[in-house]
Amino acid sequence: MRAWVVRAGENGEREQTALQEGLLVVGWLGLGNLADATTRDDIKAAVAAAYPEEGPYTVGNWTGQLYRFAHKIQSGDLIVLPMKSMRVAIGRIVGSYEYRAEAPDGTRHVRRVEWLATDIDRHAIQSDLLDSMDSLLTIFELSRFGAAERVADLTEGKPDPGRPDADGFAATLTEPAKLYEEVRRRSSEEPLTLSIRDFLAVWGVQRRYPATIEQINDDLKARGMVTVPPFTEGTLDSQIAVLAGGAEPDESGTSAVTRLSGSIGLSPATQSAAHAASHLPDEDSESEAVAYRVSNLESANSMPESVRVGDSLGTAMTVMVLRGYSQLPVLDADGRLRGVVSWESIGRARMADPEAALQAATVRGQEADRSDDLLDWIGVIQQSGYVLVRDHDHKVCGLITASDLTVQFGTRVRPFVLVEEIEQRLRRVVDRCIPLERIRAIVRNRPDRVHSAANLTFGAYGHLLKKAENWAALEWGIDQQHFLEALEECRNFRNSLMHFSPDPVTDDQLLPAQGLLELLRSVDPHV
Repeated sequence: MRAWVVRAGENGEREQTALQEGLLVVGWLGLGNLADATTRDDIKAAVAAAYPEEGPYTVGNWTGQLYRFAHKIQSGDLIVLPMKSMRVAIGRIVGSYEYRAEAPDGTRHVRRVEWLATDIDRHAIQSDLLDSMDSLLTIFELSRFGAAERVADLTEGKPDPGRPDADGFAATLTEPAKLYEEVRRRSSEEPLTLSIRDFLAVWGVQRRYPATIEQINDDLKARGMVTVPPFTEGTLDSQIAVLAGGAEPDESGTSAVTRLSGSIGLSPATQSAAHAASHLPDEDSESEAVAYRVSNLESANSMPESVRVGDSLGTAMTVMVLRGYSQLPVLDADGRLRGVVSWESIGRARMADPEAALQAATVRGQEADRSDDLLDWIGVIQQSGYVLVRDHDHKVCGLITASDLTVQFGTRVRPFVLVEEIEQRLRRVVDRCIPLERIRAIVRNRPDRVHSAANLTFGAYGHLLKKAENWAALEWGIDQQHFLEALEECRNFRNSLMHFSPDPVTDDQLLPAQGLLELLRSVDPHV
C-alpha cells in the first residue's frame, strides 16, 4: 500500500465533485483520453500534442504526474486530498483510470475512490508529514517518514504517530540546561546526535533566523559546547552531534572534537559528524550563515545513485534507463567524483568507437561544495541541468537538478505572494471606503506625504481599522476584534519573512495568513 496526494485544483475548484461523486478529478484542459496510453512515452506524446507551446521541461513534468495518476496509483492505495477549508480528506482507490467525455473539460480524467474520512483537522497531522504534502505538484507520492502507515492511522481516527525514526529522547530536551547536562554526561565516543529540527526545538524555535542563530551560538559558547557539522548547515532533518568543544584535553592530550574525528565503529549519524569535526572553523571567525548554502537543499544531502570506476558502460546505461536519469556520477572506491556519464557523452563515445567502454564516455562533471553559496551555482545548474555536491572530505554526498531548484524556490516565493495579495486587498478597500483625511489622521510623521493607502505601512492598517467610524465604513459583517487579531498575527508573520532564514515556511506557519486572505476574499470578493 502506498499513499499519494492528488489536489483538486489550485483553488479547490474540483473538491465538491470529488467528495460528492467519489472521484479523484484532475484538470489538464484540452487533453484527450489516456486510456490507451499504456506507457510513459504514449502519455508524453499525448501531452506534447495537446500543448504544443510548452517546452520539454513542462511536458516531462506533466507526463510524470499523469503517468502516476493513470498507472502508478493502484487499487487499494490511499489518497490524501488537501482542501481549501484547511481540512484533509483521505480515501482508498477502488477503480482504474477513466475518461468522462461527457463531463466539462478540466474534469474528465478521474479515478474512483472510497472516501474514508473527509474532515481531518490539519492539526492532527505532525509537521513533518504536513511538510511532505507541501508540493506545487498536483499528483505526487508521500513516500517519506512511514507516510502510508500514518495516513492509514488517520483514517481510523487515531492520532498521527509521527515519523518512525523520530528521536523520542530529543523530545525530552525541553530547554538548553537539559541539553547541556546530557552532553556532559556522554563520552566523546558516544556524543549526543539529533536532527537540526529537534536541536532548534530545545530553544523553542522552528527556523534559523539571524537573531535565533546568534542567541543559540552565544548559549553554546558560554557553556563550551559546539555542534558538528555547524547547525547552520544542512536541512532541518540533517543530523548533528553536540560536543563539549571547550573541555580541556583528556589523558591522550586531545579535545573531544579531535577524538570524535578519529573514532571508528560509529553510527551513521555520528560518522557524518566525525567527518565534519576536523573542519570546524575558528570559534571567533565570522563564518555564520548569511547566504543560502548548497547544503540547505535536501537533495544536496541525499546520496545519488552512481556507478564506480571499472563498471561497464552497459551497467551505467541500464541504471539510467531504469531510473529515468539523464546522467550518472562515476565515483572511485573512496566515493570521490571521477566524472559523469550522460546520454550525450555515451553517444559521442560510441560515434568514435562502437565498442567504447565507460571510461571513454566519462566526462568532467560539475561539482559544488556543501558550503558554497547556492546562488553562485544557479547559472551552472540551468545550463547543464545539474551539479553534484561534495562534502568536507571531497566525497560526493548529493545531486541538485534544475527541478530541485524549481520546487525549492517555488516554495520560498509562495509566502511572499500570499502576503502581497493581502496587502493589495487592504489597500484597495481602504482607498475605496475611507476618506483620505481619515487615513492621514493615523500617520504621526508627515501625514501630508500620504496620498493613498499605498503610503501606509502594514502595521498602520490595524491602527486605522481600530477606529469605529473606519470599521463601519467597510460594511463588513464580521467580528472586528477577531479580524484585528488576525491582522496583527499576519503583520508578525510578514515581519518574520523579512529576516533571512535558510529554512522553508511550513504549511502550519502559513495557516494564519491563508485564513486572513480567505476572509478578505469572502467579505470583499470584487476587490
